[in-house]
Amino acid sequence: MRVNVGILYSRIRRDEKLLLNELRDRDHEITKVDVRKQRFNIADPPEALVDVDILVDRCLATSRSLYATQFAEAYGIPVVNGAETAEVCANKVKNSLALQKAGVPTPNTDVAFTKDAALESIEAFGYPCVLKPVIGSWGRLMAKIESRSAAEAILEHKETLGHYEHKVFYVQEFVDKPGRDMRVVAVDGEPIAGMVRSSDHWLTNAAKGAETAEAETTDEMRNLVETASDAVGGGLLGIDLMETGVESGEPSDLTVHEVNHTVEFKALNEVTDVDVPARVVDWLEARAGARSETAEVRT
Repeated sequence: MRVNVGILYSRIRRDEKLLLNELRDRDHEITKVDVRKQRFNIADPPEALVDVDILVDRCLATSRSLYATQFAEAYGIPVVNGAETAEVCANKVKNSLALQKAGVPTPNTDVAFTKDAALESIEAFGYPCVLKPVIGSWGRLMAKIESRSAAEAILEHKETLGHYEHKVFYVQEFVDKPGRDMRVVAVDGEPIAGMVRSSDHWLTNAAKGAETAEAETTDEMRNLVETASDAVGGGLLGIDLMETGVESGEPSDLTVHEVNHTVEFKALNEVTDVDVPARVVDWLEARAGARSETAEVRT
């Protein structure tokens, strides 16, 4: 079945090129939708979206992603990922609350709204602990706080930055991971492939230069990935996991520290034998096919 796949973007990166190449190889119709050039009316969709069977959100800017997916759903266009999933994953507070509610092990976290209250949280967690922006990616604006003087300085800087989001202090326990974490890319909770990201730095994001290698997806990981995916609403997701207790010599456990909704997969595709974009397109075809069958039944 030939499908018209819309790609909602603001910049075509390597990840998007991998998807586009796979879609072209299968002779699907492609509609590239540059979100920067669109006007979203509350009643009528932009012309670029009229004939789209399924829309894939690949926006770089979180704000654009959140609004554009809401409009797409209002127009009745299936969108990956949906607006609800995007809203939960884009906000670390909502992300943590969803994981906690679903019983997924996740780092202990406090949220405070003043510098004094945040400092109390930091002191309660002890040093080191981590201060993160509520909205952000690629490991930016994250701070490992190792002393009270550092805490006071960082909190003062955030308090004077101006934007209200900097006055929401997201304080998290520091997980003493063994120089690595893991990312699993999954579709509706079903893992496609996983990788280990290793670095001497406490941040092990691939965007920060971490070394990557393929990771075996264990039964424990699969269970956590499925539950975490369900917790945020499902879709095409990147689930980030850390091992705990390794440095102390105790049996290691896994904790999920984040679920990502506009997941990048180029680094994973380079280290795994799995054809990641092909698996993603398989899933998109299945989603579009299911919608088509449902529409036929209704008519």
